[in-house]
Amino acid sequence: MNAVLIAVVVMLVLALARVHVVLALFVGALVGGLVAGLGLDGTMVAFQDGLGAGAKIALSYALLGAFAMAVAHSGLPALLANWIVRKLGDPEQPNHRAAEWTKWGIVAGTLAMAIMSQNLIPVHIAFIPLLIPPLLGIFNRLKLDRRLIACVLTFGLVTTYMFLPIGFGQIYLYDILLGNIESAGLDVAGISVMAAMGIPALGMVAGLLVAVFLTYRKPRDYDLGAVVDAEAPSVQAISRYKIVVSLVAIVAAFVIQAVMTAMGTEADPLLVAALVGLGLFLTTGVVSRNDADRVFTGGMRMMAMIGLVMITAQGFASVMNATGDIDTLVARSSEIFGANRPIAALVMLLVGLVVTMGIGSSFSTLPIIAAIYVPLCLSLGFSPLATVSIIGTAGALGDAGSPASDSTLGPTAGLNADGQHDHIRGSVIPTFLHFNLPLLLAGWVAALVL
Repeated sequence: MNAVLIAVVVMLVLALARVHVVLALFVGALVGGLVAGLGLDGTMVAFQDGLGAGAKIALSYALLGAFAMAVAHSGLPALLANWIVRKLGDPEQPNHRAAEWTKWGIVAGTLAMAIMSQNLIPVHIAFIPLLIPPLLGIFNRLKLDRRLIACVLTFGLVTTYMFLPIGFGQIYLYDILLGNIESAGLDVAGISVMAAMGIPALGMVAGLLVAVFLTYRKPRDYDLGAVVDAEAPSVQAISRYKIVVSLVAIVAAFVIQAVMTAMGTEADPLLVAALVGLGLFLTTGVVSRNDADRVFTGGMRMMAMIGLVMITAQGFASVMNATGDIDTLVARSSEIFGANRPIAALVMLLVGLVVTMGIGSSFSTLPIIAAIYVPLCLSLGFSPLATVSIIGTAGALGDAGSPASDSTLGPTAGLNADGQHDHIRGSVIPTFLHFNLPLLLAGWVAALVL
């Protein structure tokens, strides 16, 4: 049996059984290493070697969480929430028309923010704990199914980078996808990545439409009295000065990330932007020295679970690479389909799904599979455009729906601020069903028609 496949299955089964994701990843990695013959020492060494790779990610997320909490402390999210509450009217005699407009406005606004977080304001998931917790009370009043918001957020986070070559999409589509395909021996000159990924992106759109208008359109009851542990100030405490400083800090963070990304610097733009934003809040007095420790600790605690999962996921990925069974999984899969192109495309996509579900990162999956898939696709007669589509889709498959992916961890961090949103049943399963299945079908169609 293939050690990678067994490890991913063990991890997913444990996660579905409500074992904490960190423990599920660790046990899955341990089982995979032992099955591959690495032994306990070899498995633990490989796991420990991988932990360091996740440290920078975890620190970036912790500082972004602190930055988000500082923005919340300024009153900007509370100002937005208070404005929406006024539009909704008296809770005892709600304005049903306003409630309906507010519901769809929230869905559209959340989608727009998720899309912009990948390019226009490239903060990735850091906007979620900033935007979502202050709105949970409004979600509860509207009886808005939080699984819908999870799907909307994940759609914006994933579809944007796999289709639009801007921001994180520039990194995924050009630096990683085309870069690794070219290194594997395929000339990518003249290939349009948007044309290659257009049909798979439509599969994601189809999944979103099903979630919005069919699966989660009905009201869902939540505890209206649940308290969100946040730093949002009262209406009286909100000042124009703090709001202006908050907006300046957000713009500064955006500009720093945009400039550093354009320069191609090796320093992490998210890390530098978060530090500058936090510095502005401190030096201007919006976050006083007396409040600084509480605000920063609260923000880091809010993102701590994501950081810990990302660190553990890097350890899991390190063990999977050490087993050598990723290459074996791909090679044996190719033996199954022979020269049958439809079956070949389907199996390659399924292997990508398994690998990404375990690692939790599309960006990490592509370098692993590209070197093997390029010669395989060429030998089977797939066009260069179809090859790019297959590999790009295989990498993206599993990002939505993986317990260890920040595309599901981010929505959970915001939606579970009052303890009423389960990570597996509220984020992982809904996004897996609504995005991986249509993306698998759309990627398979793209492979055959391009």
